[in-house]
Amino acid sequence: MAVYVRAKRVTDPLNEKVKACLSGRDHRQTSYNSSGSDHSPCLSDLVHGFLEAESISPNQNESSDPDNDSLRHEPVDVIESLVKPPTDSDPFRINLLSLVSKAVKVFSSERSNMSVFRRKVMTCLRESGYNAAICKTKWENSSGLTPGNYEFIDVISSDSGWEQRYIVDVDFAGEFEIARPTVNYERLLDALPKVYIGRVEELKQIVRIMADAAKRSLKSRDLSFPPWRKNRYMQTKWFGPYKRTMNQGLTTISFSVRLEKFAVKCRSVGFDAVNDGTNQFIFPPPVTRTR
Repeated sequence: MAVYVRAKRVTDPLNEKVKACLSGRDHRQTSYNSSGSDHSPCLSDLVHGFLEAESISPNQNESSDPDNDSLRHEPVDVIESLVKPPTDSDPFRINLLSLVSKAVKVFSSERSNMSVFRRKVMTCLRESGYNAAICKTKWENSSGLTPGNYEFIDVISSDSGWEQRYIVDVDFAGEFEIARPTVNYERLLDALPKVYIGRVEELKQIVRIMADAAKRSLKSRDLSFPPWRKNRYMQTKWFGPYKRTMNQGLTTISFSVRLEKFAVKCRSVGFDAVNDGTNQFIFPPPVTRTR
């Protein structure tokens, strides 16, 4: 009833024809050519939208469910398109992803020491002909930026004098975990790969999306937004000043040796794996045994 009374006050000074136009009852007036923007709202929509908004309590505009931390849909599809581009769009990345996946599996027992694990994956890439290195970023307290450091792998692709930098992070999703995440944030987190391989421009977009989503999630839980989860801090992890090193240290162990052991295991169960010279093993079809 309150809405009806308020609507009557607004339309009282108007004649019946104008009232009919505002309420949409005069169908003869609903079709016309506007000299303004194609997306300009009609007067009727503005008036009724205002009245409807006024009739809603401010507390009703926000969901009582803290999991609904955003009125707009979280860009899960955007994240997925960035971490999983079409297979034919970047052959170098696809080949790199294949080798990194194998290395991560071979050295999985070393995950308890991420520094060693990361270095062994980098060594594997170098032995396979990639220009890979360990990158160490480090930054001081500056203009509100909390000091910190980070470590990851990068791979430089050179094609006809043009260089493309790829970031390889073997514990990527873990860097975005937050306390008491909302359902929306968990969806985004689930879309992130545990091991990330991608270009710089793609990673920048992912970090920005995740930092914004983390802020909304924490705010909806009435939790403070820590400085090490802000977009600027997260961007600095991968894109701050860094030192690139290819020193393999004590972790130099031939990746091909690990793969040879894998081949021996295959032969023990009846397969003969042949190394084609590129650390890729070919398994010929089994031959039927005769007695």
